[in-house]
Amino acid sequence: MSFASFAAACALMLGVPLAAAAASPACEAKRAEIEASLADAQARGQAREVRGLKKALDANRANCTDASLAKEREDDIRKARKEVAEREADLRSAQRTGDADKIAKRQSKLDEARAELERVSKPPMQ
Repeated sequence: MSFASFAAACALMLGVPLAAAAASPACEAKRAEIEASLADAQARGQAREVRGLKKALDANRANCTDASLAKEREDDIRKARKEVAEREADLRSAQRTGDADKIAKRQSKLDEARAELERVSKPPMQ
């Protein structure tokens, strides 16, 4: 019996889900991302952010699946698309007023929203 088979058998006997026994590469990547953010927040002395990231790390360890990551990604994309649509409407409204300063601000916000949509739309690294 290989070590992996033995570990999986032990995990099943102890009532640990097989997914938790052998985390997917996507979950491992997400965990590494959270751990990096956690280290950064600790270095900056951001106690509230550290608490939140520790909670996220615990949730990742307990519940992460490829399906949950896919749903989270879909939710992020949906929210980013909604934000872009709202920022486009804001820009159109500003353009109707003709106020150059307001137009520039709304364009900047739209550019930020589009950049966020592009970021969350990128395929996850595995």
